[in-house]
Amino acid sequence: MKVLIVNTSQQTGGAAIAASRLNKALGSEVESRMLVRDALPGTDDAVSLRGSWRHKARFVYERGVVWLNNGMRRDNLFSIDIANVGEDITRLPEFVEADIIHLHWINQGMLSLDGIAKILKSGKPVVWTMHDMWPFTGICHYAEECKRYMSQCCHCPQLNGYGRRADLSWRTFCKKKQVYSQAPIVFVGCSGWIASQSRKSALLTGHKVTNIPNPIDTGVFAPDDKVKSRSALGLDPDKNYILFMAMKVTDPRKGFSLLCNSLKLWGLKYPSTAAKTELLVVGRNAGTLYSGLGMPVRAFDYISDTRTMVNMYNAASVYVTPSLQDNLPNTIMEAMACGVPCIGCSIGGIPEMIDNGENGITVEPGQNAPANFAEAIEHVLNRNENIRMSANARQKVIECYSENVVAGKYIELYNMLLNGNNSFS
Repeated sequence: MKVLIVNTSQQTGGAAIAASRLNKALGSEVESRMLVRDALPGTDDAVSLRGSWRHKARFVYERGVVWLNNGMRRDNLFSIDIANVGEDITRLPEFVEADIIHLHWINQGMLSLDGIAKILKSGKPVVWTMHDMWPFTGICHYAEECKRYMSQCCHCPQLNGYGRRADLSWRTFCKKKQVYSQAPIVFVGCSGWIASQSRKSALLTGHKVTNIPNPIDTGVFAPDDKVKSRSALGLDPDKNYILFMAMKVTDPRKGFSLLCNSLKLWGLKYPSTAAKTELLVVGRNAGTLYSGLGMPVRAFDYISDTRTMVNMYNAASVYVTPSLQDNLPNTIMEAMACGVPCIGCSIGGIPEMIDNGENGITVEPGQNAPANFAEAIEHVLNRNENIRMSANARQKVIECYSENVVAGKYIELYNMLLNGNNSFS
């Protein structure tokens, strides 16, 4: 069986990391290759599209169309996609040879909707893993409170002035509906939450939706000695460390402002614990937003080196995810695999990962979230819960997200499609 995994990037972003991990996990039983815009040098299991200048031109053109349709404003310029341009991959030898086409995150000029239509017309079975909501909304990756995708996108709240009746979201939604009608697609939600949301979309009527999580190598992401890990990062071996990671720290969806408010409350209420604790922040724009926090902060730029990431997790006493909307965060999975208890908002796929009170704590979003988040931090750091939660976190990942478990589910899905069996949910 030959599977072609299609994703915009090979390593940049959560979807790219998840797709690359799946490609690796499938390797022992399936002949799998990735097709990406720019493969990493020296990579054998990923193929690059040719013409880097074309990719840049497509990206700029698509942003230009978004900018014009957004009243020539930069608001949300890089948080919505319309897939009006992209590569035709159906003539590539990797596509021709593949038995299964497995789409992942294909935005920013990788595939256009017309290109997806050609893929569907090829007759090859198509699986599409949903790393966010874009496959079943008009133009947004996260709809927040908007529910228009359930019937027909229009008056988009992510466009200037809430768009209009026949705005960019309406036109893209209509285009997707026409494209998706070409052939059946099996949509896979990384989390039960996103699978559930997608089933409500008018775009996915008649298509199969199932739920398979992302995989992780539990041999690489594994518990290690905290003193050694902290020493490798130049950290104090005797302090508590609260860890926060995001691709872009200033992304409002990642909830860093909620974390800051929580830490201020926690520091005032529990000064003795706070005095021996530091915050570690990892991601782009990490060196901002800390005024008035009242505790030491160490900022690190986005980390791509796996060994450094593993050290960072193992250096942490607790990992915090105050995201306001998220799917199945890789960072929670990575932290738990390293035996680090996690605290996160009870949104999206996070409650599927964090079993409240067992391997971490979930906090309901809303007015009381900062105070409750503060109590959760104190509970993990100062009530002798760390050892029990650490063991439970590691076990949860091994049972639910390890490579052999997830790869087995995808291989079963691929075989069902190749055998013409669609009796799954």
